[in-house]
Amino acid sequence: MCGIAGYLDRSGSNAPTRAQLERMIRALHHRGPDGYGFHVAPPVGLAHARLSIIDLATGDQPIHNEERSVWVVFNGEIFNYVELRAELIAQGHVFSTQSDTEVIVHLYEQHGLRFVDHLNGQFAIALWDQNQRRLVLCRDRVGIRPLFYSVDERTLAFASEVKALQAAGFGRSGLRPTGLAEVFSLWSAFPGRSVFNGVQSLPPGHLLTLQDGALRIEKYWDWDFDPACIDERSSFDDAAAQLQELLTDAVRLQLRADVPVGAYLSGGLDSSIVTAAIKRVSSTRMTSYSLTFEDAEFDEREFQQTMVAHLNTEHIERLCTQADIGRNFPLAIWHTETPLVRTAPTPLMLLAERVHQQGRKVVLTGEGADEVFAGYDLFKEAKVRRYIDAHPGSAARRRLVEKLYPYLKHSPGAGKAMAQSFFTQGTLPVTHPAYAHFTRLDVTRRIWRFLSADMRAAIGDWNPEQAIAEWVPARSAGWSDLGRDQYVEAQLLMSGYLLASQGDRVAMAHSVEGRYPYLDHRVIEFANRLPPRYKLSGLREKRILRRAFSEFLPPSIAQRVKQPYRSPDSASFFRDGEPLAYVAQLLGPEAIRRAGYFDAAAVELLVKKCRAGKVVGFADNMALVGILSTMLMHELFINGESPGALAA
Repeated sequence: MCGIAGYLDRSGSNAPTRAQLERMIRALHHRGPDGYGFHVAPPVGLAHARLSIIDLATGDQPIHNEERSVWVVFNGEIFNYVELRAELIAQGHVFSTQSDTEVIVHLYEQHGLRFVDHLNGQFAIALWDQNQRRLVLCRDRVGIRPLFYSVDERTLAFASEVKALQAAGFGRSGLRPTGLAEVFSLWSAFPGRSVFNGVQSLPPGHLLTLQDGALRIEKYWDWDFDPACIDERSSFDDAAAQLQELLTDAVRLQLRADVPVGAYLSGGLDSSIVTAAIKRVSSTRMTSYSLTFEDAEFDEREFQQTMVAHLNTEHIERLCTQADIGRNFPLAIWHTETPLVRTAPTPLMLLAERVHQQGRKVVLTGEGADEVFAGYDLFKEAKVRRYIDAHPGSAARRRLVEKLYPYLKHSPGAGKAMAQSFFTQGTLPVTHPAYAHFTRLDVTRRIWRFLSADMRAAIGDWNPEQAIAEWVPARSAGWSDLGRDQYVEAQLLMSGYLLASQGDRVAMAHSVEGRYPYLDHRVIEFANRLPPRYKLSGLREKRILRRAFSEFLPPSIAQRVKQPYRSPDSASFFRDGEPLAYVAQLLGPEAIRRAGYFDAAAVELLVKKCRAGKVVGFADNMALVGILSTMLMHELFINGESPGALAA
């Protein structure tokens, strides 16, 4: 795991310099504190900040081929590098290191731009082919590792994070109004975009080339739920056995490292399966890490301890308080580089800090299982909505709602009137690709009520439902309802938010690499071929995953209902009825008017409501977090303030 940056002169008059590359890569020191590497040979310059995990002795980057005509810098891991290396040696390639990075160089020599098809990993790669005068950027299939770029007629600059582009003079021209609208509905910028003017993100599963003045971006992999490929022949038990073997192999591959590997253990089904699989393939006693909370509504300690006892792990907890969240939120925004609508990334950043303090660099996590095996409430909500659309007079409505949210204090099924109305308040046609996501879009989009008139005018008639409808592939019209729901969730919330703000960005804030066995592309492709009923049966989520690993888990874990990871939100920014100093500063009327994003009077009323300690629902929580994080973005990335100064 590392940070990468680079610069290509398209004009012949703006050649990269070592000093420029040093400014860029030093902005990514947290991603790679073990050393820097550079290759400067106009028109291109490559830079690398290393976090040493594989081939500690000879794995420094950039790495080149024998003729020094192909150069690579790379952020991530190639998990099947051992097998690829053996194949390439048999084909006559000569290696000078033991690193996974060098495999990329020789794969490119062997297969050209199709080298990426052979990789099993999580990666952002920049490759310079001197003979072809071709720059190649590519990103892993599901978007685990970030890659941003800025391009004009003179230059193309790229980096793992926007702050490195800003160090080279790109991306300081302000926040994109539609980018804010995207975050305030989808929780992240749309694929291929960022919230910064002039900065784009290479979408997951895409490859960019710049050669002979022509810039091309192509998709090399995508999620697919083609009904012709659904395997109806395998029995449920046979498919569960295949899944057990495949996911265990993914865990085995992702344990490859020349440093100790730990695991995040939330107490839920997904991380418990990963830790159990580690136990199966490794004889080394595992170290597990968990977040705990003061508030019982968020805390899962009981289930974490059940798994610790079951697996005999060396277990380390990180208690996260509301004060911790409030104090560290500016630093979380500095690392996520986007407005947030939840505080959830902040505790995960603090958990990564604990991992780093223990001398660890790598953890396996359970992220991705809900997208791959249909674990989220929204998949069940959509199923209930579709049932009600087909049976509008059904008396089962309230009973169905009551089954959805057993972990919430204030469930939509708590009252008869709310249960009757919950699934009928403004929805979309059942065939609309955003159908399953309407409730979340609608609740999150209430932040728009706080936008200033100028921002509303700049956003114009953009709306997320139309944007999603125009973005999904045409072939999705022929998929199952669940497949279409999964596609949108995986491509938007998972790639844009969960793997970014809650994943790579906050882990790498403390030089920790997260690995995701459920997102091995072989696991995804296998799951996408399963009949939908194998994943969501009635309102029972992840049915096949439970069956595949139930023998390795305590019954209380194997049968546990999905409880989404959440953390305290607006309450974290107030003490004894008073806002924290930086909160009062940034949400004051003068600061709000000066920045121009929000309506000062509306924000003042919201702050008063939260300050009074009144019951605050999801919409108000999201609004306060979204407004505060946007103001932090403005101070940090537009005005150039430091996160430490804001939190002081």
